[in-house]
Amino acid sequence: MSFFKPVPKKRTSSEASISLDSTDDNTGSKKQKLVENVIPEKTEASAPLDSATECAITPLQALARIKSQVSKTPALHHTIGSTWFFALHSEFQKPYFAKLSEFVSRERQKGTVYPPADQVWTWTTKVPIKDVKVVILGQDPYHNPGQAHGLCFSVPKGVHPPPSLVNMYKELTNDIPGFVTPNHGYLDGWAQQGVLLLNACLTVRANSPNSHKDQGWEQLTDAVIKYISDHGRNVVFLLWGAYAQKKGSIVDKKKHHILKTVHPSPLSAHRGFFGSKHFSQCNDFLKKAGKKPIDWSQLP
Repeated sequence: MSFFKPVPKKRTSSEASISLDSTDDNTGSKKQKLVENVIPEKTEASAPLDSATECAITPLQALARIKSQVSKTPALHHTIGSTWFFALHSEFQKPYFAKLSEFVSRERQKGTVYPPADQVWTWTTKVPIKDVKVVILGQDPYHNPGQAHGLCFSVPKGVHPPPSLVNMYKELTNDIPGFVTPNHGYLDGWAQQGVLLLNACLTVRANSPNSHKDQGWEQLTDAVIKYISDHGRNVVFLLWGAYAQKKGSIVDKKKHHILKTVHPSPLSAHRGFFGSKHFSQCNDFLKKAGKKPIDWSQLP
């Protein structure tokens, strides 16, 4: 059974989010809303959840389970989307995640870490894991004040779009008919349609790029990619730059579509990102698979 093939007449954990799975479209602040009962499916990732895999649990019970795990491994946060928590639950039990939690806690005690703790898991709150249609991989969260909020390449409204995102908008203007560059860099509109905007590392020390590299986040995000590869079908992976391409090497190419080019950074965009037409190619693949294409202009 897969999160991508829901059982009729049952709501699985992949089809419902807990109370903290909605986000304000301007500020990124969390709004609470209750949803109907969830049933964690019996998968390899969620199997350790004992009897919870056999019976329905309420959103409040699920949230309690998440908070219990957060108390043990505070790199996790109770705002994580429930479907993602159940899918990745086994990762949170592993020694590397406990060590990662200790590291991130020490870093936050010593100084400023981005993004804020309640925004680290933003990428899990937009759609259930079964509804991911496109994956865009980044490397490191933005390390300047006010930029990072849990979606790679994205910045909150009111923050000037960084150079790589500016180049993405330039390519979109040439690739997607009618695309008009927005006056912000907030990519929530893509995420809400099933575009997973995932950084390899989920935290960074202020003003210190790659400062949280090789502490455990990469192992977790590898597990995310592998889960989507194993349980999904016809997901489009946009792999920009050597780092993303290496990380995406675990994707099953027989089940999914992979588009590769250089990173949109000003240092490399002219070497192949411009003119790659990845956004329109992505939609072509989705339409051939019978999926709704991404409206790249939907950036309210």
